[in-house]
Amino acid sequence: MLRGTRAISIDESLIQEQFVRAPGPGGQNVNKVATAVQLRFDVARAEMPADVKRRLVAAAGSMMTQEGVLIIQASRFRSQTQNRADARERLLKLLKKAATRPRPRIATKPTLASRERRLDAKKQRSTLKRARRETE
Repeated sequence: MLRGTRAISIDESLIQEQFVRAPGPGGQNVNKVATAVQLRFDVARAEMPADVKRRLVAAAGSMMTQEGVLIIQASRFRSQTQNRADARERLLKLLKKAATRPRPRIATKPTLASRERRLDAKKQRSTLKRARRETE
């Protein structure tokens, strides 16, 4: 079990890790050793509240497939273990972000002073344009 928050924990069977060759520079190590990690997490089969799942899909963006699988590619480090830990850490970060409910926005009215400033700016702009028009 991988613990995201107190309320959310992930079953390890829903996580698959595949080691692939890392792209980019790195000399001979890059050509010989599969150090990059491709972590796949099956969100569709995961047991979590629907609102958390919806926020997770939104936060994942292009990392999410049509089938509901979240794919995290980690190739920042030269070692498999560090990349594996990085991928899991990024998954936990996404889960924690999805678990927090967004605070509802409270609609407020503009203050009297801000309305007056806006109208004053409009008047100044208007007089400037009127002055240009009169000279032509």
